Amino acid sequence: MPLLLLDLDNTLLDREGPFRAWGERFLASIGAPAADIDWLLSIDADGLTDRWDIADAIRDRYALRIPSIDLVEELHDGVVAYTRLDPLVACTLRIADEAGWVPVVVSNGAVRQQDAKIRRTGLDRYVADWVISEEAGVSKPNPRIFALAAQRVRMPLRGAWVIGDGPEADIGGAAAIGLPSVWLHRGRTWTDGRFAPTYTVDGLIAAVATVLGA
Repeated sequence: MPLLLLDLDNTLLDREGPFRAWGERFLASIGAPAADIDWLLSIDADGLTDRWDIADAIRDRYALRIPSIDLVEELHDGVVAYTRLDPLVACTLRIADEAGWVPVVVSNGAVRQQDAKIRRTGLDRYVADWVISEEAGVSKPNPRIFALAAQRVRMPLRGAWVIGDGPEADIGGAAAIGLPSVWLHRGRTWTDGRFAPTYTVDGLIAAVATVLGA
């Protein structure tokens, strides 16, 4: 029963769509031009920018008197509210489980938001457990977080695969511990010469099918 170590945002759950949906609603609520969604997406940098920095950027751009902490709360709760579990992803995880794989989520981010996404979408019913960097005290690509995920379900890392969309966090993490990996390219081209994914596919369903067939 090998481990399937899975990223959360833009791997198991779409993050890009919910962030855009929240951003469009928020900008409309403060009377900002609809075209400013492109600026907000750029500032967010696909989730890599710290939430406090985004909040400060929003306050500065629109001269808002809203406290930064309230904007951070809005960012957390708003994105979660728009997040949904794709039924095909749920079905794919069930197939992996029935094939003898043990799915475990390994995610960077804040516990409050990531845990809420997993539980409120019902994803928790399809994975054995999850590890979130804020709680673990270590983040991807540090090999330690993958080891903690294996310990959480009392299984060895030997034979595990890593699936994710993050070149550095997921594929770099897999390379650091000598595990095979599948990269979800999301329309991007691989450019890192230090390491490379074992396989490259366009989505989670194809990724799990690749692992099961390897």
